[in-house]
Amino acid sequence: MLLDDLHVLTCAHVVQLAGAQPQGPADGVRIRSMACGPEWTRTARVVPGTWVYEPGTLRGDVALLALDAPVDCGTRTALWKAPISGGRVRIYGFPAAEPYGIWTEAELAGSGGRRGEWGQLRRIRTGDPWVEPGYSGAGAVALDGEHRGRVIGVVVAEHVNGDSRAAWILPTETLLTYLPDITGFTEGHRADELGPSGAELPTDVLGDPLRLALTQELTRLLDSDWSGTVVVGTDASVGAGSSWLVRLVRTADPAARATVSDAELTGAPRDTVLGLGSIDAAYDACGRSVAEVRDYLLGRFGLRADNDREAVRQLVRRRPPACLVVGRIDRAEDPDALLRDLLGPLARRARARGLRLVLGFEDRPPAGLVHDVSLDPAPIGGSAVRRVTSAEVQTAVGQLAAEEDAAALLRTRWGEKFFAAPRLPHSVAPRLRVRLAVARTTEPHPELAAVHDRALEARAEVARFDRALRRLVETHADLSAALELHRVRAARFFGDEDRRLAELHAPAARALQTVPIDLTAARTLVRQYTDEVDRRIEEG
Repeated sequence: MLLDDLHVLTCAHVVQLAGAQPQGPADGVRIRSMACGPEWTRTARVVPGTWVYEPGTLRGDVALLALDAPVDCGTRTALWKAPISGGRVRIYGFPAAEPYGIWTEAELAGSGGRRGEWGQLRRIRTGDPWVEPGYSGAGAVALDGEHRGRVIGVVVAEHVNGDSRAAWILPTETLLTYLPDITGFTEGHRADELGPSGAELPTDVLGDPLRLALTQELTRLLDSDWSGTVVVGTDASVGAGSSWLVRLVRTADPAARATVSDAELTGAPRDTVLGLGSIDAAYDACGRSVAEVRDYLLGRFGLRADNDREAVRQLVRRRPPACLVVGRIDRAEDPDALLRDLLGPLARRARARGLRLVLGFEDRPPAGLVHDVSLDPAPIGGSAVRRVTSAEVQTAVGQLAAEEDAAALLRTRWGEKFFAAPRLPHSVAPRLRVRLAVARTTEPHPELAAVHDRALEARAEVARFDRALRRLVETHADLSAALELHRVRAARFFGDEDRRLAELHAPAARALQTVPIDLTAARTLVRQYTDEVDRRIEEG
């Protein structure tokens, strides 16, 4: 990529193939332009301190070249800091079979694994051109979304294994970590604005049972297909501004990945490392206004809105759905306004829209804040004094988790279809697993009985939800069956063209199909139709 009239960005291995790496046998490389008019050629050399190459790893592989003489191409390329969790990109490369170059398209696929710092690309259509030698160093240009037409990373490698084909890019934020001199060629907001500056992972976090358990529970949520709102807080020592959450966010941050070794990532305890790019945006709201929080979130995704309502509308409509973390909300300039105008509306629509939203507080979150999961680290209170083993508690919590998952699937399938459908209870199992992990470290522990009782209470709540929603589903099925049975009877007796019956059937059918379905109104319309069919048949 030609950044300006003097600098070119490419892959280190491309330069090495020409022998022009630092201390290599060649003095430099020759660069030929295919885009500028008239075309030009120049020699170029690696800028000191910009050679980053670790063969055999999913790391680095970038170099900045300086042309021996400037070119008059009128080009200045901006590299954008943008989410890599989804979307499509276009790449222009020069494979051996196409000396004049050819475009190909790929889908952003987020993390390429637990280690490394490369974002994965997937092939979109079989038979299309694909990344191969000749594409390395090319800019990945966003093909859709609000970042359309912007370069968001550099292609660094390709993978071909039979029909299995993938490729990788180095995101802009990782490039900046290695090449701070190209800051002037970058735009956009960083993925991680949470916690103190610096990309290193906080130390001495996972040795504490409570922080380890909180980390593992939030990791399980964010690395799955779960969607909704999770609230974190009530204790400043483990709240939203503490080191455990900062550390977890940074395991997904493209900039921080460049400062953390593979050994540190792969050697971390299970469920304490997120996939690269799995958190799209993280922001510390402490001391910030509503406008500042809104502007960061919009800027991160390349969106624009004049007010909070429009901002919410655009954020929930974005595809793929975003994963957002906002910390220390109760330390914002105006916490009530921030929740009322921006974060609260996002929280209410998160699950239905596939959004994953983490809202962090230093103290207790507001009682009326809509959420799906609470990671309240405070002990579970209760009056039980009987002795319960951790094995018994683990069984009860495991049963609760399975039933909550089943209820969530039922709600996904049917919950949005009915007017006044029962609300899915908050998922309690994640918090109980956190408290169980703490209590079992000093068994016997008085909190074990309280956790066990809360698991049983939550199971009862889930069961009530399940029964209530299934009653709606069964009622809908009964009404649909009755409507169809009488339609068949009417057609047999009076033919399909009976106008009076058709005028009664149409609104009943619509009522059973139009979401949200009002079963009370549908029952009335179905009864009017079936009663008329029965009356006509009896008279006949």
